[in-house]
Amino acid sequence: MDGQLASNGRAMGDEFFVRARARLTLEVPPALSDHAVATPRGDLDLDPVLWERAGVKATRPAAVLVPVIDRPEPTVLLTLRTADLASHAGQIAFPGGKIEPGDASPAAAALREAEEEIGLDPGLVDPIGHLDLFLTFSGFRILPMVGRVDPSLRLTLNRSEVDEAFEVPLAFLMDAQNHALHSRDWKGVIRRYYAMPFGERYIWGVTAGILRNLYERVYLG
Repeated sequence: MDGQLASNGRAMGDEFFVRARARLTLEVPPALSDHAVATPRGDLDLDPVLWERAGVKATRPAAVLVPVIDRPEPTVLLTLRTADLASHAGQIAFPGGKIEPGDASPAAAALREAEEEIGLDPGLVDPIGHLDLFLTFSGFRILPMVGRVDPSLRLTLNRSEVDEAFEVPLAFLMDAQNHALHSRDWKGVIRRYYAMPFGERYIWGVTAGILRNLYERVYLG
């Protein structure tokens, strides 16, 4: 690897983690459970009329881990969900899922789900903070948590949920030129969404939206 490129990657990673720690907290927004509370949102479906027309409500609390692996050139760990899952089947996603009554916090839920789905040791994850609440038309109120992951990680995939785990350079995902804004018809409702194609990987929808919110919170906030 070219020494200058490695140096630039390390500097970018150091700056990212410093900025993320300065701008994010692990405080849980009340709106995760109280739907009447106004809160900053990471999704693009902010118009209440849009939700009424679609006839959907986001009521189920969920948490996902945004795992940033602390390599010389940092990467973000993503998963490819199996094709037979009930929700977001066959799509690229973050490890995570619904918050269970036994979870001590949304952060604990995200770490538990990551361990169950891909065998990520929670002890290798340094929680940094939450992004904005993300509401989905599939009914979830998702609270993403950014975590710094030790590069010594070893994964064991739960094949009933995850087909593959892979890494994408953080520098690529944090470059706004790679954030394409698209729109599509969903049951008669025009919805906007982000897409970040990376080689053969098509990162879009909720996952791309959360990554866009990460960029906004860390570099524009």
